[in-house]
Amino acid sequence: MQKRILLTSFDTWLADQLSNSSDDLLIEVTKLELTTHDLTFLRLLPVDVQQASSQVIQKINAIQPHYIICCGMAASRTRLSVELAASSGETVLQTDVDLEKLVAGAVAIEISHDCGKFVCEGLYYSVLEYLNQSRLPTRCIFVHVPVLNPENLSAILADFLLIINNLALSSSC
Repeated sequence: MQKRILLTSFDTWLADQLSNSSDDLLIEVTKLELTTHDLTFLRLLPVDVQQASSQVIQKINAIQPHYIICCGMAASRTRLSVELAASSGETVLQTDVDLEKLVAGAVAIEISHDCGKFVCEGLYYSVLEYLNQSRLPTRCIFVHVPVLNPENLSAILADFLLIINNLALSSSC
C-alpha cells in the first residue's frame, strides 16, 4: 500500500522575492512525476499562520495522509534542515518521526533545533498540535529549504527525495 504524503510550501512574503525556495523545490518534485508515491501538493500557502494552518488542516481532513512534509524557505541556510520541534510560548512539540533514521544516507541535511520565529514555526506547531489533539496517526516533519541555484539544486533535490522515499517505504521512521 502506498503511503499518502502531503507536501506543503509557502508563497513569497517580500515584494522583491521572485519565488519561495520551498515552492521551487516542490515544483522540481512535481516535474519528476513520481508515480511510485501517493503525493498531494498544497502549494503557495499564505504567509500567515492562521490561514496556512487552516488550509493544511482542511487538507489533512480531506485526504488523511500518513505523513506531512511542511516546507519553508530559509535563505540563510545552505542545506536542507529538518526541524525537530516547534514551540508556542513555553510549550514545545516534537515530531514523532525518528529524524536520525529519516536522514540516514543524506549528503547535506541537518537536523535543526531552531525552527525560527516566523510563520514556519507557527504552522509546524499548529499541525503538530492538531495531530496530537485529534489523536491522528499522521506524522509531520518540517523542512527548511535554502535558496536554490544551479550549484545546489541536484544535491538538495536528491536529499529531499531521500526524505520522501524513507517516509514512504518505512513503517518505523
